[in-house]
Amino acid sequence: MFKNIKFENHDGIAHLTINRPDKLNALNIQTVDEIKEAFHMVYDDQEVKGVIISGEGEKAFVAGADISEIAELTDVNGRKFAENGQEVFAMIENCHKPVIALVNGFALGGGCELAMACHMRVALSNAKFGQPEVNLGIIPGYGGTQRLTHLIGKSKSFELSMTGDMIDALEAERLGLVNYVFETKGEALEKCQKVLKKIASKAPLAVGMVIDCVNAVYKEDENGYQTEANSFANCCKTDDFKEGTTAFLEKRKPEFKGE
Repeated sequence: MFKNIKFENHDGIAHLTINRPDKLNALNIQTVDEIKEAFHMVYDDQEVKGVIISGEGEKAFVAGADISEIAELTDVNGRKFAENGQEVFAMIENCHKPVIALVNGFALGGGCELAMACHMRVALSNAKFGQPEVNLGIIPGYGGTQRLTHLIGKSKSFELSMTGDMIDALEAERLGLVNYVFETKGEALEKCQKVLKKIASKAPLAVGMVIDCVNAVYKEDENGYQTEANSFANCCKTDDFKEGTTAFLEKRKPEFKGE
């Protein structure tokens, strides 16, 4: 079904792997379109409880966008190029199922933007993050200027986006860009799976509403407090709410059904 990505479901966890190791998993237009199609499947498949996004090979998560395609852009199709990437990455950010980026090697440009669109990031110690677009005479176009600022703050975002400098995994963790750092891919994958399995044991509708509310913090046209109050009210009318409170009072483990 896919040429540039691998997409597999293992026990309710979807594994989406960018599979262009000879290009350091660079994002070309087709790859972005395939990610979009895969997330349509994530949205529609009730068996999928969470997603792990990674890059094939040892050298890179995603080393950036495909420069051969970028070199052909004009002011007209450049806008469409950026808006298409933003749309796909917004699908990831707004997905009601948790999405974790497992980052090894280079996560630069579009790769850093892809990782930041995920709800959490787990990195290997060899990971390198950066937005080096200024070296090409452009800027991040897939939401990088916005998400990087939200995650690490305005001043540091200015520095990284204007200098094009890379930071290592430990610095990324210190800045709040990364949740955890591990030495091996096996350890990192185990952590991703552990976190997703724990979330999968919680009330699915409540998890989705948490994602809505946290994302609302960064939407200027949305009152996050009102979104929270509305979501809280919506939770109160679900069967999961009744099950959760009843199970607590009966001192047993709840069995949530996402209803």
